[in-house]
Amino acid sequence: MPIRRLSRLATAATTATAALALAAPAATSAPADILVGTPATAAPRPLPRPADHLVITVTDSGKAAMDGRRELYCHPARGTHTDARGACDKLDTLTRWGRDAFAGVPKDSKCTMQYGGPATAQITGTWAGRPVNAQFKRTNGCEIGRWDRFVPVLPSAGS
Repeated sequence: MPIRRLSRLATAATTATAALALAAPAATSAPADILVGTPATAAPRPLPRPADHLVITVTDSGKAAMDGRRELYCHPARGTHTDARGACDKLDTLTRWGRDAFAGVPKDSKCTMQYGGPATAQITGTWAGRPVNAQFKRTNGCEIGRWDRFVPVLPSAGS
């Protein structure tokens, strides 16, 4: 049986593939066939998500530590928010495809006549690729419940 020699082009491609495999980061847990660009049976890696960035402004809470403007970046969690990891995790649990996690209380809601104080909050920025401009208050049971669903993104009224 005759021995076949690889063409110069095939040899160069093999050398380039080997160089890519050696240059791949050692901490990567992906199978080698994904690293060198050959067809793989595993699902493709998801594309990076655009930066989720929110500005949270709280006023009139009655506590100086709660009031103010904080920035929150997620994926990875960072910013001037006092609990960036917890806030990002909470927002991830509130996010559902096709629903606005920041939607206000529907106008026709029947809410208890309780007053949670004069605190207000505004959240602006981008979440899951969509613009956010949400207002929060504690003027009735529905609004208090909405605020409480967003703790720790918003400060707890009990803290």
